[in-house]
Amino acid sequence: MRLSYLLYFILIFSFSAIIIIVSNGCAQIGSISGGDRDSLPPKLLSADPKLLSTNFTGNKITFTFDEYIDELQDVQANVLVSPYPKVNPEFRSKLKTISVKLKDTLLANTTYSINFGNIIKDVNEGNIFKDFTYVFSTGNFIDSLTVSGKVELAETGKPDSTLIVMLYRNANDSSVQQIKPNYIANVKGDGSFTFNNLPSGKYDIYALKDGDGGKTYNSTTELFAFNNAPIMVSDSTTPVNLFAYAEEKTSKLPATTTTTKPKTAAQKKLRYTLAGSGAKQDLKDSLTIEFNNPIKNFDSTKIILTDTNYVAVTGVSFLADSNKLKLFTKWAEDFDYRLIIQKDAVTDKTDSTITKTDTLRFKSKKESDYGNVVLRFNNIDFTKRPVLQFVQTDEVKASFALTAKEWRNKLFNPGEYEIRILYDDNNNGLWDPGNYSKKNQPEKVITIPKKISVRENWDNESEINL
Repeated sequence: MRLSYLLYFILIFSFSAIIIIVSNGCAQIGSISGGDRDSLPPKLLSADPKLLSTNFTGNKITFTFDEYIDELQDVQANVLVSPYPKVNPEFRSKLKTISVKLKDTLLANTTYSINFGNIIKDVNEGNIFKDFTYVFSTGNFIDSLTVSGKVELAETGKPDSTLIVMLYRNANDSSVQQIKPNYIANVKGDGSFTFNNLPSGKYDIYALKDGDGGKTYNSTTELFAFNNAPIMVSDSTTPVNLFAYAEEKTSKLPATTTTTKPKTAAQKKLRYTLAGSGAKQDLKDSLTIEFNNPIKNFDSTKIILTDTNYVAVTGVSFLADSNKLKLFTKWAEDFDYRLIIQKDAVTDKTDSTITKTDTLRFKSKKESDYGNVVLRFNNIDFTKRPVLQFVQTDEVKASFALTAKEWRNKLFNPGEYEIRILYDDNNNGLWDPGNYSKKNQPEKVITIPKKISVRENWDNESEINL
């Protein structure tokens, strides 16, 4: 009898995790779930010394949370200590605690802050305790002044969250190039930044894309921004707008050095192709002939543009540029052309010519292949010499000086475009970067948030408010 009871209880225990749901004569078997997913971040239970402590004299800080903390990742890249230390603190996580060991000599009567960014996470679900900042002071009070503002890329008018903003106290013009800043703030996704717990005083402010991690401006290819004058931090400090630029474009790395094989006889021969071969000729652009070798000289009388009856077209001019030869003329729409290139018309650097006289056939576009674009601008300042830019994949495809509130172009290539307005200070039609040594700010660009889509054979009209 006792054995029977024992077997009975074993069976009951074994099947306790199985739920049998009987509905309309059908049975469904399912296992018991583990409950709802934990979506709450770790909660700080205590800090030792406590948050906002004054007269701080120690070198260790301990934080205790209500759950186990994951291992801290990329601490030096994500944690901001202000004022910026000469020697970085040591951060460790163990079970439900995080400890910070300060290795730098603390300044007297100074408010310090440690912003942990997004590195504090729980072990199980990775929930983030976002932007936790621990503040303490080595003096009798906590500084509470703030500086905020926004950083934009001068060439596009867009934000870049990879930039940092730097504050220097008692600095000179070369400090940003030689020493690390006193305070650092990260730029958020919308371009904004904020410094908290600052003492009053005069500060120089900069923004930098710190490629080498040195926290100094040491390359003209780095994105950089500066304010024209120091700012005074007080309880009425106005927001600061900074415009970042790279004085020089980053050059591409040279290709890996390899042994160059001598060119064969076939490779030495001068050959050419029409740029955009197979496409119809743009009514607004030149015809470009590309050669496989740099051009030494050419005879324009031996390159003849004709109609289908081989009657020469008048008003033709040429321009040689390295290995390209550009032909300019007023193109007729939907027209069949012939281009005759005689064999001795072009000579390359080795005095080679093409092997035979050739005739190329191509056709020009129709006006209906283009879109008619009409843009009307409100609140535009013509004293700033605005230039209208049409951009695709960060490349300016076309630009036009604006002289009136309404702009029209009936021969515009179809496609989707981003619109920018460049304020062209030096009136050269191009965006120009700044120069810190000369204290020249970069030219400013506004990007219109909404793109325009130009359809062929269509009136494309938009109103733009600046």
